[in-house]
Amino acid sequence: MDASFVYMETPNSPMHIGSLAIYDPSTSAKGKLRFKEVLDFVESRLDGAWAFRRKLVRVPFDLDHPYWVEDSDFDLEYHVRHIALPEPGDWRQLCILAARLHSRPLDMTKPLWEFTIIEGLDNVEGIPKGCIALLSKVHHAAIDGMSGVEMTTAIHDLTPDAPPREFDMDWKPERDPADAELLIRAQVNAVRQPFKIADIIARSLPGMAKASSGLLRRELDLPSSNTAPNTLLNGTVSSHRVFDGVRFDLDEIKAMKNAVEGATVNDVILSIVGGGLRKYLQSKNDLPKEDLLAMAPISVRTEDEKSALGNQVSAMIVNLGSGVEDPVERLRYVHDRSQKSKKLTHAVGARNLSRFSEMAPGGLMGLAARMYSRAGLANMHDPTFNCVVTNVPGPPMPLYFAGAELVEQYGFGPVFDGMGLIVPVYSYNGTICVSFTGDRNQIGDPENLAAAFREAFDDLRAALVEPKRKSTKKKAPAKKKSSAKRKAKAAS
Repeated sequence: MDASFVYMETPNSPMHIGSLAIYDPSTSAKGKLRFKEVLDFVESRLDGAWAFRRKLVRVPFDLDHPYWVEDSDFDLEYHVRHIALPEPGDWRQLCILAARLHSRPLDMTKPLWEFTIIEGLDNVEGIPKGCIALLSKVHHAAIDGMSGVEMTTAIHDLTPDAPPREFDMDWKPERDPADAELLIRAQVNAVRQPFKIADIIARSLPGMAKASSGLLRRELDLPSSNTAPNTLLNGTVSSHRVFDGVRFDLDEIKAMKNAVEGATVNDVILSIVGGGLRKYLQSKNDLPKEDLLAMAPISVRTEDEKSALGNQVSAMIVNLGSGVEDPVERLRYVHDRSQKSKKLTHAVGARNLSRFSEMAPGGLMGLAARMYSRAGLANMHDPTFNCVVTNVPGPPMPLYFAGAELVEQYGFGPVFDGMGLIVPVYSYNGTICVSFTGDRNQIGDPENLAAAFREAFDDLRAALVEPKRKSTKKKAPAKKKSSAKRKAKAAS
């Protein structure tokens, strides 16, 4: 799976993920953070995650998958940068700057990550004065959403005055393997490949048989359509990106899911995304009759693999309920379809699905991705799904970066031909941040899409939470009439 993200990368579609984290330095020892202190802090945490100092070495002609080696030329100051937010220094300007930084590809010859410290956020509403932002970029080949938690853990503490930490890692730089050595390895792996493919197929057969049996007995359902409807979100993408996000209260999200039997927090998020996209596409006269479909990544990482470098993910297709006008009915519909999709995915085996990516030759995958992009083939067929919605659960307590408290965090992700929108969802310390990365040619007004997500949240809250609050309010006791009035009424 790691190599797939390397081969899928094109000039218009860098395959890195990331986040925009906002910190309040007033909680640090000095009440503020200098860039030198940030550098020293990150350097002290490099042993906390393998991805920090490992780089990829590609095999000539992509005859085999790339290898990870420890970078002997690692330079921290290349990876950690410093910039000031241009005027007027508000949220809109922060979104524009973040989108620009995210759109630039990573240097594939170095460890695949960058941190950019952004100052000058005093005009961003809703955060304390003096805050700084950390824009992170990490290639998807190095981490998935869950292994990214390891990097997050490495650079965060549970208290602002935490003592220095020690990590169980003895880092040693490695030399880059010579081309001849890589080609010999490729030849050996080519001999092994047929046996590996046979093993993958053998492991997948029980799941496929279980899924087929379930479909025949009508215990499982296939998606309502094999393709998603075409919208302005789907087609060829440019190299330019947009970004925005909204923050919700986790308790309100939980109150919504509790109001609908069986619903989950993820169902509520999907229905909000579906409702927001419904509103946005309606405003563009581009809402299809068919339901929008989203690809939802699933972690198949075991406890033993939590610190492993790379990706342990599969995916399932979920309905967003964009064709359902009523917000409550949309939530019920999304819950029902998500349950059926989960059952089918679990029957086949999510890990089995992820293994199939190992069967394709690397050179062929890279060539196919480049030809698909250059020929503009995404404009010539219906998409498999309209967008990606990925949910990354975070800690329920505050985190601190070099003593600065994390206030809120928004996610970034890659977009590619045929899929110009990804919606990362981050939960943290009682909040949920729903953000999105999109292609600028497809979503020219990101602030309107963010507003549509907010409206969809408000609609669902008004339908599910507010009526319940009103019904639980006790009526004021009726006022007793005075004895004088009672007597007067009796005399009359």
